Amino acid sequence: MQTYLVTAAAALAAAAVALLLVEVVHRVTRRLGRRSLLMTELTDHSHRAFQVAATVLAVQLAVRFTTLYAVGSPWRQVLLHALVLALIAAAAWLVASLLVVAEDTALARFRVDVPNNRHARRVRTQVVLLRRLTIAVIVVLALGVMLMTFPAVRGIGAGVLTSAGVVGVVAALAAQSLLGNVFAGLQLAFSDAVRLDDVVVVEGEWGRIEELTLSYVVVQIWDDRRLILPTSYFTSTPFQNWTRTEAAVLGTAEFDLDWAIPVQAMREELRRLCEGTELWDGRVCVLQVTDATGGLVKVRALVSAADAGSLWDLRCLVREHLVAWVRDQRPTALPRLRAEVGDTAGTPPWQAVQPRRPVRRQPDTEVPDDARVFGGSDDGEARSEAFVGREEHAEARR
Repeated sequence: MQTYLVTAAAALAAAAVALLLVEVVHRVTRRLGRRSLLMTELTDHSHRAFQVAATVLAVQLAVRFTTLYAVGSPWRQVLLHALVLALIAAAAWLVASLLVVAEDTALARFRVDVPNNRHARRVRTQVVLLRRLTIAVIVVLALGVMLMTFPAVRGIGAGVLTSAGVVGVVAALAAQSLLGNVFAGLQLAFSDAVRLDDVVVVEGEWGRIEELTLSYVVVQIWDDRRLILPTSYFTSTPFQNWTRTEAAVLGTAEFDLDWAIPVQAMREELRRLCEGTELWDGRVCVLQVTDATGGLVKVRALVSAADAGSLWDLRCLVREHLVAWVRDQRPTALPRLRAEVGDTAGTPPWQAVQPRRPVRRQPDTEVPDDARVFGGSDDGEARSEAFVGREEHAEARR
């Protein structure tokens, strides 16, 4: 009983000394690292793991050296084995916390709350997936090392290695869907096909990539629903990514109107609307007649915004404003079906209504910038080069 009390007292003393030393190191590190993000992260995230690992190591050493007289005793072997298992688990926890600190420190250099954050979102996506993968690897390795401390497990190791090929084939066939999603997650992380906070259209739903793991992707739909898809979906199914290169996007608003619509006046009204709202980013404001069949003309307004949310609001604003403008200012351009009866030699009655203000008509050879998608403005010139080619674009300008 006296020897047991000595061992217990030594273990408690060792634990107290270890806790005291860890607390001193913690306070010194916090004071010296006030201006260092790495030191701050270490004191916040790795303190508890370091405390547990140091305490278990101190207790294990105290028990080992105070029980040398009972080397062959069963209780000593069981106690030391339990302490070794605890030390392996604590060391794995400490290593995982150090990796998390390193990843958080690296992520702090890349801000995602700025307008041009494509590179930052790409790095964040890769680091988050690597964090999940490294933690999983650390847990598996720790469990393997803990199992190898049992003599029975080491004895069957040779048999396991000889049958590893068969077991691997069976496991691959049984978990091919899971492994496929894991490899798809790694492919998404390093292929830059999709990143966190990307705006995508999947399954007919418009939303934002909220979470990306090795097995599934969570898409936050615009109405706060969540669409959960396997990562293999994004490597095997086409989807739209609105923010892969930049957040600025284009959008359209289409109108079916009568042939009496004054296109140039409507174009000028669209320009005034865009210049008077903060939703427009100043790049593209184009109005064109894209079709003229079935007794109606299809007028398309093409506008641009800095992000997908602003674009949606801008498209709705364009529809509301131009619908009201046509109804109030150009009622003869409302969609209609005509049936003319009588003498058609004179002026048709439907042309009797005159616009409230004269429309300034441009020469047929002069095409305004807001009537061209490929050309006119700097953004239109760049779009023309991208879709037509530099040589063809230069020849067209000549």
